[in-house]
Amino acid sequence: DKVHAGSLMMIMSFGILLGSLIFGPIVDRYGYKILFIICATVIFLSLEGIAVAPRLWFLRFYLFMIGIGGGVINGGANALVADISDQSKSANLSLLGVFFGVGAIGVPLSLGLLSTFFSYNLIIAFVGGLVIIPLLFFIFPKFPQPKQPQGFPIKDGVKLIKQSTLLLFAFILFFQSGMEFVAASWSAVFFREELALDKNLAVLFLSFYWLGIMTARLILNFLLKRISAVRLQFIFIGIALLGAFSMILTSSPVLSPLSLFLIGFGLAAGFPIMLGYVGDLYAKFSGTAFSVVFVVALCGGMSFPYLTGVIGEASGLRSSFLIIPIGLICFSILFSSAIKRISKPQTI
Repeated sequence: DKVHAGSLMMIMSFGILLGSLIFGPIVDRYGYKILFIICATVIFLSLEGIAVAPRLWFLRFYLFMIGIGGGVINGGANALVADISDQSKSANLSLLGVFFGVGAIGVPLSLGLLSTFFSYNLIIAFVGGLVIIPLLFFIFPKFPQPKQPQGFPIKDGVKLIKQSTLLLFAFILFFQSGMEFVAASWSAVFFREELALDKNLAVLFLSFYWLGIMTARLILNFLLKRISAVRLQFIFIGIALLGAFSMILTSSPVLSPLSLFLIGFGLAAGFPIMLGYVGDLYAKFSGTAFSVVFVVALCGGMSFPYLTGVIGEASGLRSSFLIIPIGLICFSILFSSAIKRISKPQTI
């Protein structure tokens, strides 16, 4: 039922939060390879466990472990790309983000198609088997050496967490993640309730959001090598604002998915550009710095959809979707402040 489904999603979210918290200091101290291998193995075993889970508490445990492993690999993959990119960090992070979109749109679509022919248990077991592919990839290639092989300097770590510029970027991503989660979580419901669309059509329209993100990040991989990241970020904020107001104001079933496409397109720049700045500023402790910003970002991702639901229940989803343009304005203010700050020496 909905209560149990909600509790399971919350359990996995806390697992992702924990994974995002712990990966940074570990990769700075011990490197990426072993941690990635362990987490991929955990995800593989947990998916296979879900396929045969006899009790609800088994399911809760496996989802929590998937959350931890996913949080580590998501944050760690971004930190790794930043570490191996001497130049064009944001461009390469943007390309990495394309594959997140592929998974977000491809896996649910594939599951929906396969469920016609196979049981969900069998499909989940098959998906778990696919995790062996990245697991093998983690085993064989050479990864960067640990940045703090003699031991993690606690004093420098505490100093890093107190860096006002790092916290500023973290709260920029708090709003970024919140807006992304709102669009991904509530758009299909918006189309059903505000436009009276069929459930299947509403879900189909949601794919325009992910297509917008994937398209923009492919383009950003090219543009960020040629145009100022600051200029691009404000252009993309403008595109997202246009999409948000268009979606709030229109009742057209033609314009609404196009508006959602613009929201996804405009929001796509936030993570790769901000993480690029963090990777440049805190290169010696990039893993720990990424942990800080991802944890704060996930708090936004968990709280914004809840707030959207509360406002939507009280005054409708059109009103609650104002959280996206408000978030974009807050993002712009914080980003402008961050740009002024990074002209001063901030690196560690």
